[in-house]
Amino acid sequence: MLRLLLLSAALRCAAEQAAPLAFTMLQLTRVYMGNSMFRGNASLNGQLSHLLDGNNVTQVLPLEPPDAWARRREEVDTYLRNFRQLVQLFNKERPTNFTQHLCCHLGCRLYPNGTAQSFYEVTLNRTAFLSFHVPNATWQRRWPGELPVAAYAQKQLMNYPTTTQDLQYFLNTTCVSILRAQSASTGKVSGRSRTPLVLGLVLGSLALLGIALGIFLCTGGSC
Repeated sequence: MLRLLLLSAALRCAAEQAAPLAFTMLQLTRVYMGNSMFRGNASLNGQLSHLLDGNNVTQVLPLEPPDAWARRREEVDTYLRNFRQLVQLFNKERPTNFTQHLCCHLGCRLYPNGTAQSFYEVTLNRTAFLSFHVPNATWQRRWPGELPVAAYAQKQLMNYPTTTQDLQYFLNTTCVSILRAQSASTGKVSGRSRTPLVLGLVLGSLALLGIALGIFLCTGGSC
């Protein structure tokens, strides 16, 4: 029995050591009759680092000094305001009386052997919609069956460096460097970090632009 207990403890310890470090972001966007509502969060190694509620973006962990964070928050505020205005414009041209739910889930993981894995997934109304293939910076359709909206959104996202090369760089380089820095400090979140984590939130928001174009300009399946 003692041997079993020791073996169990050793396995648990090994599993904990093998668990990857992770930085993940979740952004939820609800669109209804020209109105947009935003919610989301970011977490670093399981600890909440940023919170998005409506137009308010909060830095929960002191990962950036006040002046740098103020500039980053202004960038997010500007984009969300522009996105809301874009949705209102689309609604005037093609009014809709149904609700759309967009969810963006992105981030990266760093494993003990030094390898990393990044991802970006989008769902529309709780169904897999698009995903970003990080190695070659391409968007792929995940919607079951043929859907003109998904094809159009994919095409729009591929048109902008911000939603291809910039997003690839963030996921492959910036995101992973965040985790490497944390790994160097025994894997614990450090308040001394100055890496702009919320940059991912900005890029995640910008990616919604192409998706919104696909949804609102292709309403009714005609692109």
